[in-house]
Order: sequence, then C-alpha cells, then structure tokens
Amino acid sequence: MPHIFKIVRRNNGEYATQFVYNSEIIFWSENYAGKASAQNCIDSLKKNAPDAPTADLTNDEDAKGYHFEIDKAKNGETYVRFVASNGETMVRTETYSSKSSSKNAIESLKKNGPGAEVVDEA
Repeated sequence: MPHIFKIVRRNNGEYATQFVYNSEIIFWSENYAGKASAQNCIDSLKKNAPDAPTADLTNDEDAKGYHFEIDKAKNGETYVRFVASNGETMVRTETYSSKSSSKNAIESLKKNGPGAEVVDEA
C-alpha cells in the first residue's frame, strides 16, 4: 500500500490527520474541531514539507519558517515534529530508538507526502 494521508474522527468528535504507510502511522496531528482544518493541515504538509529544513534540537540546531525538528523524548529516544511558520507543531511521530529512524520519517514525508492520496475516514 502506498503512503496516504487520512482524516480520522476522534472519540470526542474532533478530527485529526495521519500520514500512513502500510497501515503504520508515521505522523499524526493534534485534534481539530472541524474536518476542514484537518484538510488544511494536509494541504500545508504537501506544500511545505518537501523543501523544509531539519533542525536537530539534540545538536542545538535551529530553523525558521516551516521546518522539521528532531528532539529527544523523556525516555531518551528521538521523535520528529513538523512546525509551521508560526511556531505551532502541525504533526509529530512516535519515539524512535535510533535517530536514523527519525530521519527516515522526515524523508518519507518529504518524498511521498506531496503525491499521497487523501482518504477521508471521518
């Protein structure tokens, strides 16, 4: 199965975005009150993620505008956030035991996100 974006409905009636490959959720968003906001998140990821720089916060790197951040979780593993130009986190990943897995998640969204089909499961 190819990479896809999903719009899903949460138990509280809100909506969220997921970037999925082979039924594995790579990135997910916060909850949104409306389905249109979840779609806007996907549209923004498709447009802004491919050329976005990556800041490795574990190495004190910084980035401006739309960008990816690799950060360290409390358990010592790393995870990725995609941050909008206003500083708000749009999507994030699970934690990974190796930083290379975090980098692979970034490359997957950059390369496969723009052409990914959007599936509305809400």
